[in-house]
Amino acid sequence: MLVLAFIVACSNSGDPTNSPGTAPPPEDVVITIGNLTDLTGVSASAMDKIDKALGDMVKHYNEENLIPGVKLDIETYDSQFDPSQSIPGYEYLKDRGADLIWAPCPPTALILKPIVNRDEIPMFVASSNIDTIMPPQYTFSLGLMSQYEAYTLLKWIAENDWDYKTNGPAKIGGAAWAEDMSDVQFKAMKEYADAHPEQFEWKGGHLTDFGFDWTIQVEALKDCDYIYPPVPMHAFVREYSRSGSKAKLIGIDPHAGFLDMIDKADYWDEIDGMIFIRGSRWWTEEGKLIDLTRELLYKNHPDEAEDIIRSGVGYLGAAQTYHICNIIKNAAAKVGPENVDSQAIYEAAISYSEAIDGVERYSFDDTKRFAINYYVIYEVDGEKRDLFRADEDWIPAVTEP
Repeated sequence: MLVLAFIVACSNSGDPTNSPGTAPPPEDVVITIGNLTDLTGVSASAMDKIDKALGDMVKHYNEENLIPGVKLDIETYDSQFDPSQSIPGYEYLKDRGADLIWAPCPPTALILKPIVNRDEIPMFVASSNIDTIMPPQYTFSLGLMSQYEAYTLLKWIAENDWDYKTNGPAKIGGAAWAEDMSDVQFKAMKEYADAHPEQFEWKGGHLTDFGFDWTIQVEALKDCDYIYPPVPMHAFVREYSRSGSKAKLIGIDPHAGFLDMIDKADYWDEIDGMIFIRGSRWWTEEGKLIDLTRELLYKNHPDEAEDIIRSGVGYLGAAQTYHICNIIKNAAAKVGPENVDSQAIYEAAISYSEAIDGVERYSFDDTKRFAINYYVIYEVDGEKRDLFRADEDWIPAVTEP
């Protein structure tokens, strides 16, 4: 009997998870991010960097166990930047268990908006306009808000870059391919100019269906003080520089997504002084989120890191995927890992707030579906071939012209 008792005692002294009556630790709940991207279409080069940023951020959250009890997974569909692939892509991802949709391609959001509302699946997008996110339901914009960027940028120019009280209203216009983003930008700029005629005179937004010859548009805009160029802008910049125009170029993230073309064409002198408005820090700065982005880039892509940085804005999409992961983390903390689903993620999203570097830069609420509360202004230094802060302050988003 003593020997038997000794044997039993020894058998129970090892790993407690193997003890009789003790359940093994539960497996992590898998939350799937449906990535509706472009792998082979016209935006594949830019989307490749955004896809890398998503994968690296998910890997970071998993490896560091930043959401205890939850493992993040990614399912991807190639839309080929074809709007007709948006719905088949969504159905494909939903069938594979997507708990939310990440849609970085601009054409996708408006097409899927009524469908994700019907299915009550949160969709996070990299760019949007008011029609995409209103009325407020299941679509959340983590990046570009075309109207608000235009209003905010023009207000900043009037107060910081152009002395309209001395020089009169600045002449402003633009040229672009006929796509929704630029069309919305032009309409918003015109709205702001019409509301503030003492600051700006709108000289027109010239849209073209296709082509790389911008001679006519450049001639029409030659006398402007500020010009919004097409995306990508290298061909326009060539014509603009030959015209002798002294206008200052202005841009947003999509322009910054093709800076590698400016590099290859050696057009940095031509865009010297160009003003950019962004929703997060550029590579030339330091801070909580940009430091993490840089760390993940060099850790996961050491051989490509410098080229990715020089290519522009793509990998900086890590700032947006960071918020997706954080929203899932908040959902798990509130309802428990085992109860995280699309609705829990939606509830966490509408109460999301994130202060970075001492500023509440991002938030959603019951009616607010655009994350960015503050913008930052950069200026191109042609000699240094990069973007640098033009204003140390974070600029509050302007939501009315």
